[in-house]
Amino acid sequence: MRVAVTGATGFVGGHLCATLQARGHSVVAVTRDPARAPRGTEGKKWDGRDAGALTAAVAGCHAIVNLAGENVFGRRWNDAFREAIRTSRVDATRACVAACRDGPRVLVNAGAIGFYGPRGPEPLDEDAPWGAGDFLAGVCREWETEAAKAEAHGARVAILRFGVVLGRDGGALAKMLPPFRAGVGGPVGSGDQFVSWVHIDDVCGATVKALEDPTWRGPFNVTAPGAVTNRDFAKALGKALHRPAFVPTPAFALKLAFGDVAEVLTGGQNVVPKRALAGGYVFRYPQLEPALSNLVG
Repeated sequence: MRVAVTGATGFVGGHLCATLQARGHSVVAVTRDPARAPRGTEGKKWDGRDAGALTAAVAGCHAIVNLAGENVFGRRWNDAFREAIRTSRVDATRACVAACRDGPRVLVNAGAIGFYGPRGPEPLDEDAPWGAGDFLAGVCREWETEAAKAEAHGARVAILRFGVVLGRDGGALAKMLPPFRAGVGGPVGSGDQFVSWVHIDDVCGATVKALEDPTWRGPFNVTAPGAVTNRDFAKALGKALHRPAFVPTPAFALKLAFGDVAEVLTGGQNVVPKRALAGGYVFRYPQLEPALSNLVG
């Protein structure tokens, strides 16, 4: 299969491109800077908005994996950055939908468990409603609504609601490692909020499953079955690093340091990958301690 990947130079995109090639797929890396395209891929330039340019870039591709979107932790939130978070996702997805009109027959679109908003310990499968009134939940809902429009062009659409992606070379874990290795890591806020995490290998594995399995349609939670509280996550990471992990980061300190984005760190969701499991995906890392041992051991 010839697969176009938007956001191919990012943390998830780089791992996915390597996984797809290992599976025997041909990969077109669609990026603002083709010179940075992952090894073995064909780099194509795209600005993240222009539908016509994307349609040309993905000509001859059987599928698109759309990972494009502004990093929500890129800087402090203000009105302009909130709009950039929203438009970078919606505009890119709109262009992917347009490209499916006469091109790729499969669209695997990134989503996020932010769709559910902060929900406490309540288990959330794919049938749970979106988190009305929450900024990121609203972005995720608009993002998914846009992606679903590709179905009108005859494309199969799978939406992957990613949890907190763990990898040694990027994502949340890479930011956590320095303080934990220094022995000053610990729970965030109350520590009671759930962390619905997923190993990068399972992100790639579930994405490949969504590409290759024609029964995968609609939303899928891509989170390990073993969600844990933030406090237990901190303990497990400290154990994996052989470091203490009891220094808490108060919610007010996060608010001072990061502004409104701190809400993402102090909130949480207990997300269940019901449809992914029912659809035949077998997680390589369903439990946290083996996942962390693999990544930092």
